[in-house]
Amino acid sequence: MASRFTRKLALNKDKIFNLVLSFFAVLLIFLGVGFFLSLFNASYLAFKKFGIGFFAGKNWDPVQEEFGALPFIYGTILTSFIALGISFPFSIAISIVLGEYFQKGFFAEILRYLTELIAGVPSVVLGFWGLFFLVPLVREIEIALNVPPYGVGILTASIILAFMILPYSASIGKDAMRLVPNELKEAAYALGATRWEVIKKVMIPYARSGIIAGIILSLGRALGETMAVTMVIGNYHGIPESIFSPGNTIASVIANEFTEATGEVYLSSLMYLGLALFIITTVVNLIGRFILKKLQH
Repeated sequence: MASRFTRKLALNKDKIFNLVLSFFAVLLIFLGVGFFLSLFNASYLAFKKFGIGFFAGKNWDPVQEEFGALPFIYGTILTSFIALGISFPFSIAISIVLGEYFQKGFFAEILRYLTELIAGVPSVVLGFWGLFFLVPLVREIEIALNVPPYGVGILTASIILAFMILPYSASIGKDAMRLVPNELKEAAYALGATRWEVIKKVMIPYARSGIIAGIILSLGRALGETMAVTMVIGNYHGIPESIFSPGNTIASVIANEFTEATGEVYLSSLMYLGLALFIITTVVNLIGRFILKKLQH
């Protein structure tokens, strides 16, 4: 009787747990759909006036009520992927060091603390750091390369973003490296592989799904970053000619102009930009999940 009662209690607990999980899953779906519908409703006036051509428009003129999102979409994607390219070597290096070479000890704790500290620094503080330290440094590089010495621009914003997304990819990559079974590594050593060969041919291929998951999370973080990017990107409404040129992202335009949007079409166009960012982030995450599924099979 006692064992039967225990089994029934365990089954009831499992049912309750599954119901709770299902409830939160459905709630998240409703929230996602609600976000989309709210943004679409707020941007309907701009959608009705400009249509899909809004995403290909290059002109942003609040006075004439002519709005196009292409320069900001371009700036958002460009800064995010450059930041990803800058941060990836550092994140994979930190993942290998903390996942294989120094799993414990003083050095590992210091490196882990510094990585987590970067994640905890407010974006406005990183923006100030970028203005007073990074902008003059980039300006000196631009002078040496004989390009217009703006200081602010796509490259500066990308470097700031790289700092901000580094902890996310490094943390997930480190955990993925530590999940590699010791049996696989010992078998490789037994066959005569060096430590670097074990990392390159055993650990990284085994942990690649976790590494890519960290990259996708970092990319999602970079796409929506606002304050630090707004402070150092230059806030130029055209398509940047190079990575040294000033530009704009969707988030920086919304942050700069939302309080100044007095006209209905102007405000609706800013909300249309928010909808564009929501769609871009969703598409990037779906592509990332598709890649992960392909790698896991």
